[in-house]
Amino acid sequence: MNGPLIIVESPAKAKSMTRYLGGRFKALASYGHVRQLLSKDGAVDPEQDFDMRFEVIDKNKKHVDAIVKEMKKSDALYLATDPDREGEAISWHLLELLKEKKAIGSKPVYRVEFFEITPSAIQQAVENPRDISGNLVDAQLARSALDHLVGFNLSPLLWKKIRTGLSAGRVQSPALRMICEREQEIDAFEPREYWTINADVSQSGHGFTAKLSVYAGEKVRKFSITEEGQAKLVRQTLKEAADGKLDVLDVAHKQKKRNPAPPFTTSTLQQEASRKLRFTTRKTMQVAQQLYEGIDVNGESIGLITYMRTDSVSLASTAIQEIRKAITERYGAEMLPNAPRHFSNRTRNAQEAHEGIRPTSAMRFPRNLKHALSEDQHKLYQMIWNRTVASQMMHAVMNSISPNHLPALMKPVWSRHWRVMALEGHQPTHR
Repeated sequence: MNGPLIIVESPAKAKSMTRYLGGRFKALASYGHVRQLLSKDGAVDPEQDFDMRFEVIDKNKKHVDAIVKEMKKSDALYLATDPDREGEAISWHLLELLKEKKAIGSKPVYRVEFFEITPSAIQQAVENPRDISGNLVDAQLARSALDHLVGFNLSPLLWKKIRTGLSAGRVQSPALRMICEREQEIDAFEPREYWTINADVSQSGHGFTAKLSVYAGEKVRKFSITEEGQAKLVRQTLKEAADGKLDVLDVAHKQKKRNPAPPFTTSTLQQEASRKLRFTTRKTMQVAQQLYEGIDVNGESIGLITYMRTDSVSLASTAIQEIRKAITERYGAEMLPNAPRHFSNRTRNAQEAHEGIRPTSAMRFPRNLKHALSEDQHKLYQMIWNRTVASQMMHAVMNSISPNHLPALMKPVWSRHWRVMALEGHQPTHR
């Protein structure tokens, strides 16, 4: 009888498991999901308490067979699929298949989860296993059932009305409805014309834009001036009242503080990678998966970031301590706040079972890893490292300067360029 068998989702993880756990474990990969609902009507039966019928995914049959064969020779099973709803379901499906193949018997089964692929995280996970979570499995099964039931009812409609081959599901269908309703609102929009009055001013060589906010004792709102003739009359009145010039009587100097952003979640990582790196969502997650599963650094495979599917913005206390050490070493103690920053998610129903996305070690500076990473990997890693480290640094202090006590007709706002009194019109638009 061999030692325990540990199952992960990808072959890259399997190599890391073998290396970090030594020769005690045999590691195999499931290559993602192993079972799916039958691809025909009747796979989910609402009349029979939503009874579900599954089949092994064709492309993964050989991997399932390899796991079954190895399990018959092993004395225990460790299920180490991803620490989320899908990973929990993969473990459950695999266990059900092993039971059907009579490969488990009375052998112990453990569910282990880790959020970073490092020796300490994996050892700790193996030493503290748990049972498969029925709630997470049920959540994934409910999602699959909805996909099936909605898809089998709506997809034929798409084939008839648009073209064959299209599929509808629980997400696309309500999303499409929201888009259509929004388009109807846009079509029903009635455009309105409005005008703003601005003045170009300079004081002691500094230029700014003054925007009319009070006129004739009343606050100027967006639709206070709705036609060109009215705007010209207001401009002429201002010119006459100001006698051709505006005087700045006082300048107020203020300091504003801006706290750093929290660590990345899956959503914010995708948004920032799109904005700063021009990555598609798919590319962002592919590169993040590579960083999570492990990169060969000086002959050793190292997971560089924590698990990248999360709604959480919190950080482990040990990670915060290391981040503060990295800040002191790289930027100096003056950039470190007296106390660590702690973030929490304000989104309702956020899945905060683990941490935000962060480097597995803040002491792995991006510049020291450039030789081991591809260009895309280095860009994404640096962005994650920067965001994480910045979240524990001192707040930014910005100087704000605004002129006060202009003539009562004007209330200024800052801009860069200034020449003469200006008039700007906003033409009506549908969007």
